[in-house]
Amino acid sequence: MRDVNLAKYQFDYDLTWAGLFVSPDGRVLGRYGGRDAESADGKVSLKGLRYAMEAARKANRERPPPKAAPERRTVADYPGLKRLGPTACVHCHQVHELQRDALQARGEWGLDKLWVYPPPENVGLTLEVDRGNVVARVAPKSAAEKAGLRQGDVIRTIGGEPVASFADAQYALHRHESNEPLAAVWLRDGKEMAGKLELADGWRKSDISWRWSLRQLEPSPWVHGDDLTSQEKKALGLGEKRLALRQGNFVTPPARQAGIRQNDIIIGVDGRELEMTGRQFAVYVKLNYKVGDKVTYNLLRDGKRVDVELTLAGRP
Repeated sequence: MRDVNLAKYQFDYDLTWAGLFVSPDGRVLGRYGGRDAESADGKVSLKGLRYAMEAARKANRERPPPKAAPERRTVADYPGLKRLGPTACVHCHQVHELQRDALQARGEWGLDKLWVYPPPENVGLTLEVDRGNVVARVAPKSAAEKAGLRQGDVIRTIGGEPVASFADAQYALHRHESNEPLAAVWLRDGKEMAGKLELADGWRKSDISWRWSLRQLEPSPWVHGDDLTSQEKKALGLGEKRLALRQGNFVTPPARQAGIRQNDIIIGVDGRELEMTGRQFAVYVKLNYKVGDKVTYNLLRDGKRVDVELTLAGRP
């Protein structure tokens, strides 16, 4: 990503794979890719890629050429690049990290900045995988239902951005950074229709525990390992959705100093019984605590409850 123009090539930098369709004169005609917390590839297919490419070909014929060249911005504009070294490879997810570092340095950072590229499900839209702008489902009482959208509708634009894929819809939602109503245009039986998505507070939030760019966000929980299986949870009298993270072979120094041992099972924090995975727990700590906070990890050790106090130290 060292010399990529970030002002022009905007996409979700945490993805395993992302594609952009670009015209010879430099127009970005569409995007393809996207994922959710459940699967890295559940939102993509070869048929969906072809569908989006055909839409991009059509857009290339119909959209006017750009009036001016886009601004140029690269990772070299972020001060945090210096810590990576002059020749180090800059991975996609590190763009989010460098952007976060720059905002923190300017005093403009807040947790609300974490909610990038919201999935269309956040406004009540589930899109078909093979036809990325066709509505597969509309959630009851959602912004999409209230706007008038129905199953089978073909979305043309959201917030003025053309939509032919899950990634296009995400991009349109990502660019809308307020709670103000968001315009949408769609086709139903060949007839163009329009409405507005009324957005509630927190509409951008979703399960972001899969995002690699969050791994360097402090504070670290300082514990890691694998989730117990459903059978293992049942044997311990824990519900299937209950947090049950078995501490792995390597115990970090802060965890070891606090008294956490290999094979301890983290089942909660500060007395709260949490229903989440270990990956979600790591993000839960980042969202709800700060460096220097003291937390009490609730553990099972040899079948017995143990409480351990740990200070959430910053990374060295």
